[in-house]
Amino acid sequence: MKTLKWGLVGCGDIAQKRVAPALRDLKTCELHAVARLHDELAEPFARTFGAETWYSDWHDLIQDPEIEAVYIATPVYLHAQQTIKAAQAGKHVLCEKPMALNSKDCDRMIEACESHHVKLGIAYYRRFYPIIQRIKEILASGEIGKPVMADAQAFRWFDKKPGEARYWLLKKDKSGGGPMMDFGCHRIEVLQNLFGTVYNTRSDLYNLQFDREVEDTAFVSMGFDNQIHGMIRVSDAVQGNRDTLDIYATQGTLRVPVLNQEILRVKSGSEERMERHPRHENAHLPLIHEFTQAVFENRDPAVTGTDGKQVSQILDEIYKQNT
Repeated sequence: MKTLKWGLVGCGDIAQKRVAPALRDLKTCELHAVARLHDELAEPFARTFGAETWYSDWHDLIQDPEIEAVYIATPVYLHAQQTIKAAQAGKHVLCEKPMALNSKDCDRMIEACESHHVKLGIAYYRRFYPIIQRIKEILASGEIGKPVMADAQAFRWFDKKPGEARYWLLKKDKSGGGPMMDFGCHRIEVLQNLFGTVYNTRSDLYNLQFDREVEDTAFVSMGFDNQIHGMIRVSDAVQGNRDTLDIYATQGTLRVPVLNQEILRVKSGSEERMERHPRHENAHLPLIHEFTQAVFENRDPAVTGTDGKQVSQILDEIYKQNT
């Protein structure tokens, strides 16, 4: 069976829980090398997931002639530089979300990959959720009529201290913003996938609980070109997690109590039903599998650099409105 040799840049929480296991478990992938800043941590990570080689400097990994594709799982401020360097070295790139600190950096990443004839994908893995695909089917069928409004909410308590893992998310020069940048971007991608182009954005960013460089709570209202209104509300300042998606239409509703789970509640006219659409236990595995197939088939991946840029353009507008 044909395999794609991967290098993994960044060995943090998501890489350990999802990315490295997917690269290890997929028969079409081979995790050849990992790069981690602290060499004493890179070796045990590599051995845990079956990588042959480890590096403390990501530049060395990118120059490894054995590697064909690179997964970039580093803080956002590094994405553009690392993607461009990887493209220049002839490596295909699958990059974590959000794609970059701003859409201008996205343009640079896209241009580098195009000019060096390598694939570029962005890790908006909810595109592959069966529940999202089912929602698209129901909307296209007309069963619940014309969509009018969509509401996505994602809340958590996030209060990292200096020196703790993921503290970089609270530093604006490294993360680009707070919860809207970190996981609000996923909800932007979901709504764009369902409803198309955004033509109007209004937003408010707040620090309701924490005095920090980035917002702890954000609201964005989006108008889509088919006259559907979308609302996204995210917060790092709420005790008790929430991850909902509700769609209201002229003849019914779709309700997802937890987007990362499997239940879809459908109300069509006077009838109601519950459907189950479980996702893969490793949410990154379908993403990486599809990107690998895109490389083999010499086609664009399902989530392209252009898709990532479109999300970043909306993020640009949100943060511009609140400067």
